[in-house]
Amino acid sequence: MPTPLRSPHRPPLRPPVRSRPESARRSPRRPSLAGSALAALLTTVAVCAGDAAARVFPYGHRHRSVNDLGNQFVPFHAHLWDLLHGRARGGLLLNWQSGYGTSFLPDFGTYLASPFAPLVALFPRQDIDLAVYVVTVSKTAAAAAAMAWLLRTQARGPWWAAGLLGASYALCGWSVIEAAYNPMWLDGLIAFPMLCLTGEWALRRRRFTVAVLVAAVCWTANFYTAYMATLGAALVLLVRVVLTRPEVRERLSVVVRAAAATLLGIAVSAPVLAPLFLSSRQAYPGWSREFRPVPWADVFARLLPGTYSFSSPAVFVGTGTLLLVTALPFHRGVPLRSRLWWTGLVAAVLVSFQWTPTHLAWHVFATPNGSPYRQTFVLAGIAVIAAWTALAGGPPGPRALAAGAAVLGAAALAASGSPLATGWGLALFCGGLALAAAAWWLLRPAPAAPEPPGRASSPGRAPSPARRRLTAPAVAVLAAVLAGQAAATTAFGHRGKLGGLDDYPSWGRAHTARAAALAGADGWPAYRTDPSRPALSGNDPLLLGGEGGAYYSSHTPDVFTRTMAALGAGWTSRGRNVQSIDNPVTDALFGVGARLRPDGTVARPDTLPLVTLRPPGPAPAYGESPFANQELLLGARVYEDPVGPAVCRAGTEAFLWAPEYNAKARLADGPAFRLNGNAPRNRAALQPLGPSHGVSSALVFEAPAPPRWTLSCLDRGRLDTAVAGLRARAAESVRIGPAGVRATLPPASEGTAVLAAPAIAGWTCNGRPAAAHLGLVAVPVAPGTTEVVCTFRPPGLLPGTAAAAAALLAVAGLAVGRRRRQRTRPSH
Repeated sequence: MPTPLRSPHRPPLRPPVRSRPESARRSPRRPSLAGSALAALLTTVAVCAGDAAARVFPYGHRHRSVNDLGNQFVPFHAHLWDLLHGRARGGLLLNWQSGYGTSFLPDFGTYLASPFAPLVALFPRQDIDLAVYVVTVSKTAAAAAAMAWLLRTQARGPWWAAGLLGASYALCGWSVIEAAYNPMWLDGLIAFPMLCLTGEWALRRRRFTVAVLVAAVCWTANFYTAYMATLGAALVLLVRVVLTRPEVRERLSVVVRAAAATLLGIAVSAPVLAPLFLSSRQAYPGWSREFRPVPWADVFARLLPGTYSFSSPAVFVGTGTLLLVTALPFHRGVPLRSRLWWTGLVAAVLVSFQWTPTHLAWHVFATPNGSPYRQTFVLAGIAVIAAWTALAGGPPGPRALAAGAAVLGAAALAASGSPLATGWGLALFCGGLALAAAAWWLLRPAPAAPEPPGRASSPGRAPSPARRRLTAPAVAVLAAVLAGQAAATTAFGHRGKLGGLDDYPSWGRAHTARAAALAGADGWPAYRTDPSRPALSGNDPLLLGGEGGAYYSSHTPDVFTRTMAALGAGWTSRGRNVQSIDNPVTDALFGVGARLRPDGTVARPDTLPLVTLRPPGPAPAYGESPFANQELLLGARVYEDPVGPAVCRAGTEAFLWAPEYNAKARLADGPAFRLNGNAPRNRAALQPLGPSHGVSSALVFEAPAPPRWTLSCLDRGRLDTAVAGLRARAAESVRIGPAGVRATLPPASEGTAVLAAPAIAGWTCNGRPAAAHLGLVAVPVAPGTTEVVCTFRPPGLLPGTAAAAAALLAVAGLAVGRRRRQRTRPSH
């Protein structure tokens, strides 16, 4: 057979290569795992190093639990520990420990639905602060690993580069400063790359069922940040579709597939989301304010390491990553369309933070309390994806690096005019920029050598042996720059938080002593045990034990706050953090049979069963005076007016109501008590001043008297008589379940049975929706009624469960239909 002719300038013909099955090809799983492992390790080291440098718990004497971390999140995780160990009062639907009985499923969905939260059960309960810290670090590391995995899925690239960029995302300023003390926000940090991954599956028409489950887990873990992550993932998918799918029909198919998976996933999470949304509507109104964008100098300042603020977007992601982002527009190794789209997306998202309509869109159309830039992690993630796009064409060359460095230099110059910028932060930025530029320059491919005549041109440029030897040192430099800058930012953030926010002590001897005293006085359900005031946190009943009236949540019911305020309770956080009332009348009404005192002793007030009976009559309504309101709920007169302008009769007990007073007050012959009134944020509680001895016990204000105050005098004899009268008509037996109450009434009962629990939505008594009596759950009792059965089910639970079931059936149907089509599809 004659030899075929061929051109002398063409390479020789090669035999056809047989296609190997997918399983025989080199799997990208190992490098993906290596990149994710590197990202998680680097993130953990940087976070722990920053905490150790700041000498905060668990590495030093400084408290880590600032603001809501110690006031809300640690106590809620302690309650989760109790639930998982079978020690909690109540169950998943109803929390008997806080607020004299409140819905728990919305709190669970807001604070505890993360897959990482159950890790607290592995620790001793007294190590709850350490458990929450481990959960926080684990979430941050998981976000880094998820981002590294996403990057390797989107495009090929070195595993170490994916690891570095994944870590830079998880170590962004928003993460280490803001989300570090809001652990549930870190679920959004994980959700963004995971939802972007579902978009990649939609591009490839793969794993639809898994995508639905991923969306369901993300939205269940924390719907608030999952909403922002979903918006960001949608923007990323749109750019990916435009760049990789030329036909409009194919683009539309990808978008519909991704949207269907996301919506079905949200529907699967509806048993948690529906009660949560309805509970938010029924919560006491929080603080709302008008959005005002910060100066652009402050925005540029947050690109720097070592800055602190909750009122500007913390977009720092490490100078190595920022250099890739700013070099992308000038990197000719990347197609022009990709450069334009990704650079434009980064710029557009940044600008959207500063425009009120888009700002509201990012935050479910309501400016949040506190930080107005809670969506910043989405920008950090998009910037990291843009940096990975720059590496897809190989590390940028000298010209692109120089141009990117110039852009960052201009940003640093603009940031120098901001009060947020610090001298050592600028030094860290500039030093890190120089090192990162040198490292990326060393990692660039070697110039292509000219091919000799007659030899095929090389399909790509491989690094020379000398360059390969420089890879490890260059990567080490990039890792050191990222870890050092992130650790410094973490430590600087602790300094700012400890200097400007309330902090709460980690579990110590005081916690152990109080918890032991409460456990020793326990008598539930015969009576409640209240941790009382002064409190160690806003949720002491969850943290320490008991069944008290204190409660702090984003879901604090409006009816509970208003009822407790009418009876004389104080609050902080503009009504969301309701404090316990230290008062004998309310103790009797709410069945508090043991109250912890500041000295560690336990008072034993005379109390009533949790279900009492009130005589028939018109529905009463509260007025302005908490003393009159207590008597109205009790059904008897127990207070008397002072005998002088500020003197109670000897033998009575003095109580002061001055809700706006923010100083100390006392009886002339008694100790001083601090009232914490600072309207509208704080409201001072009705304060017991002690027994009166007549004229020698006159009221004394240690600061100018407030414009509104009342002194009233409690007659214990009258109170004992009133309690005895109510006890005679109270339920003979009361059984408390995890989500309900069953009470047996005395014969010939008639009137209104009152359960000593706030009348929140969801109570059903004797087969019909419960009524309300002065803010408490009430049941009309007709002659002949011998039993009251009340059950609690959070509003929205049944519709949410139905929606989840329908979504799961739809997913199952789609999966079955897909398998049938695959079986009937002809083989080629």
